[in-house]
Amino acid sequence: MLSRREVLFLSGAAAASGLAGRIVPGWAAPLRYDLKANKLTDGIWMVAGRQEAITRENGGAIANIAILDSEAGSIIIDTGPSRLFGEALARLAGELTGKPVARVYNTHFHPDHVFGNQAFQRDKIAAPKGVIDGLAANGSGFSDAMYFIAGDWMRGTDVITPGHVLEAQVEDFGDRRLRPLAMRGHTSSDLVLFDESSGFLFAGDLVFLDRAPTTPHADIERWRIALANLGGIPHRRLIPGHGPAEDNTRGLDQTRRWLETIPPLIRDAFEKGLDISEATALPLPEWTSSIALARYEFERTVNHLYPRLEAETWPRVDGVAQ
Repeated sequence: MLSRREVLFLSGAAAASGLAGRIVPGWAAPLRYDLKANKLTDGIWMVAGRQEAITRENGGAIANIAILDSEAGSIIIDTGPSRLFGEALARLAGELTGKPVARVYNTHFHPDHVFGNQAFQRDKIAAPKGVIDGLAANGSGFSDAMYFIAGDWMRGTDVITPGHVLEAQVEDFGDRRLRPLAMRGHTSSDLVLFDESSGFLFAGDLVFLDRAPTTPHADIERWRIALANLGGIPHRRLIPGHGPAEDNTRGLDQTRRWLETIPPLIRDAFEKGLDISEATALPLPEWTSSIALARYEFERTVNHLYPRLEAETWPRVDGVAQ
């Protein structure tokens, strides 16, 4: 479940972005996602997420979604932010492949990637146990936050956990073999998928490109280890969780640089005695100026990391060891 601090931050962010003024009785979303598939190669498409925070205007459609064709049927990697999105995605996959869905993967438990699960058969949805457990534990809090921010787009959306626990075995779909790679860092359980036939690497939110990484459930050191491991996998193309697909290492390098720069900047501010409001006002490195949502995600990361630093550093007033 979201922490009280995170829910308050989301509410404040909505107000700061002007959403509060637009959340009024009677406001209704158009209730139609206009999904566009970008063909990456034969039999693989990407529905690009918007490089934005979740808002009532974009309906939470901010994460990249992949659709793959195979002899066994269509394969979908992540399902988007709502039941309506999932239903549109299922229709799109059918139009592109002309086949029923053979498999749906959830790369991690954040709502912009998994709240479309409701549109698919539960036993077709696969994820590592850690992803399933994370969604079960946090789903209710995520749902509250998504309904608050995205509003009408969430109509009829329920939290659906994957019905298939994904192990380490390669999944064979005839002409397409997908190798699941269990990692962690962005969350406590992150799924990476390597398509052996195309050489495409689907990295989920372990990689962001031209968009600042999100950190509410991050283990920064584990994340850096995961990026090093990803960099050691020979691949033809990498599809990040947010940002354009790439033929180089720019997403890996950019995500790594953010993690090497921003958390230490925040720790330094804490150690200097700055309070949260002072820390969020710090200037960012010049190289972040071209990265979408750099200031927004920096402020969120301050709000995530400061309580952890306080817990690590300050003694409890009741004398209980931490």
